[in-house]
Amino acid sequence: MATDYDAPRNKDDDNNNESLEALQAQRSGGAKTALIDVEDSDTAEGIDLPGADLSGEELVVQVVPPREDEFTCSSCFLVRHRSQVAREKNGEKYCRDCEG
Repeated sequence: MATDYDAPRNKDDDNNNESLEALQAQRSGGAKTALIDVEDSDTAEGIDLPGADLSGEELVVQVVPPREDEFTCSSCFLVRHRSQVAREKNGEKYCRDCEG
């Protein structure tokens, strides 16, 4: 059966489609508890608090030098392909995004 999503909705139709949990919560009138969806990957280890002491942590990053067909923009300091050069002034190259 096709559904016309542009047709006005009747409030009576919405009440007939409520879930069992919603109906039981309305009828009970008691205290409601909040449910939190927690995944196994959500742990306190992945959260950094402001002002946390990170002096014992070590960051390991592999630095790759720019290739022959790349340059570093003197404005945004991003490594770009040479086709992105918009202007060169005093030996400094600027990309299209910074000049545009």
